[in-house]
Amino acid sequence: MVRICALVGLCLLGSPVAAQEVTLRLHQFQTADANVPKHVLTAWADRIESASGGRIEIERYDAMALGGAPAALYDQAVDGVVDVIWTLPGYTAGRFPRAEVFELPFMMTHPVATSRAYWQLGEELLNETDFGDVKVLALWVHGPGVIHSRTPVREMADLRGLTLRAPSRVTNRLFSDLGAVTVGMPVPAVPEALSKNVIDATALPWEVTGSLRTSELVETHTEFARPIYTATYILAMNRQRWEALPDDLKAVIDANSGEEFSVFAARNTVMHDAPARQAAHDRGNEVITLDDAQTDIWEAASQPTIDAWVEEMTERGLDGAGILERARALIAASGP
Repeated sequence: MVRICALVGLCLLGSPVAAQEVTLRLHQFQTADANVPKHVLTAWADRIESASGGRIEIERYDAMALGGAPAALYDQAVDGVVDVIWTLPGYTAGRFPRAEVFELPFMMTHPVATSRAYWQLGEELLNETDFGDVKVLALWVHGPGVIHSRTPVREMADLRGLTLRAPSRVTNRLFSDLGAVTVGMPVPAVPEALSKNVIDATALPWEVTGSLRTSELVETHTEFARPIYTATYILAMNRQRWEALPDDLKAVIDANSGEEFSVFAARNTVMHDAPARQAAHDRGNEVITLDDAQTDIWEAASQPTIDAWVEEMTERGLDGAGILERARALIAASGP
């Protein structure tokens, strides 16, 4: 009997039942049916649960279900209120100055190349500075920003007097410099703001518009020959929670996060832009696409936004020009 019990004990020590169990709470601001929660965050969580053999469980909390506003998500991760968050650094104006470089006008060439560059600059600089109080899991940007408006925007003069929502400090400055009256708000607030005429237009990538029903609230959409802007995302974990994990579970999370997952997330945004654009077209909305010559005019007019950012970084004791140069070099090296 003693021998049998000893054998059973050994079996239990080596079984999943006796293995350490970890439950991580993932908190984010969009509804479960939105593109990123449905196709990116779910894929990430499922992969980790599977690769860990069930030792890690990731509870998914959508649409700020655990409380707070989207701008509070980063601090929720820092303070350990939740374990993992997905958010826009730009929702906290000015707090992550170096990361803003990727949101500068006409900075992005393609979401995949820019996301790879964003991750690489993170490893070089951002993860020890802007994001130094969390464990960074992924960094990526969304597809080309589009102006969705009630009235057509064909040239910059059409922005004058238009109340436009933009996602971050940099993008608000851009559209303000171009003539709009800008309003900063997180994306969940956009449908109500449009329906109540608080705003006349919003800047969003196509893939977000489906869950927000944006195309039902506006009639026109303005695209550019080259992306006028993008916004940065971060998937991050409470640092103390990360450090408390056993090394083999850290390895599982690392293997399913990082640069390649960031690129996967970026590819996903591109893939889901086209169906949302088609849905707007099918509704009879007008999709305006500015050609290269027209886009050149907007790009030239946006240079003061870039110059102001570099000057502000310098005033804050940061090498704004150097960060800008490095980010551009990383994007160029990463693809088109």
